[in-house]
Amino acid sequence: MNIRRAMKTRRAMTAVAITTGLVLTVAGCGGGDGGDEKSDKTAPSASSGKKGGGSDDDKQSEGPSTEKILAESKDGDISVAINSAQRDGGGFITVSGTVTNNGSESWMGANWASDERELRSNGGSLSGASLVDNEGKKKYLVLRDTSGRCLCTKFNGRVKQGQTASWFAQFPAPPEGTSKVTFQVGSMPPAPIELTEGE
Repeated sequence: MNIRRAMKTRRAMTAVAITTGLVLTVAGCGGGDGGDEKSDKTAPSASSGKKGGGSDDDKQSEGPSTEKILAESKDGDISVAINSAQRDGGGFITVSGTVTNNGSESWMGANWASDERELRSNGGSLSGASLVDNEGKKKYLVLRDTSGRCLCTKFNGRVKQGQTASWFAQFPAPPEGTSKVTFQVGSMPPAPIELTEGE
């Protein structure tokens, strides 16, 4: 009797396992079709994103139409666009934009680094950038933390030929009445920019 009960239990368990497996398989197939439809729907945008990522010319042509450019500056094959210069509530200004390498070799921003001993460990970065208030006759250097790390983008890798990279740098805020400053970094020509208030 015990053997028969054990056999019946095993058969029941086997049937349940097979049924569960079939249900999961069918559900997986059904979900897969829906997922394929979703992936097909998102595929064009993903592929268009890949096109933008693969071809930096596409990125550059799309950039100006979607982002406002406050100022542009060029030094040789390297060009800089400034998209935002915003006052933040904490008494500082965040400047952000893009750098594009139009040259034939990789670029890493070594000449944008600061000469200050405290900031030397930042390597290729915007640690040497500054804002100049011409009316107030004052120069504002990039903010840094207690470890000497700049509050700015560090180019850990190189910006390859034809690539565009985003960057940001934070500075102490000039007095409230100051609305125009000049952004300077490396050997780039000074770029006059207008400050905006944070939201």
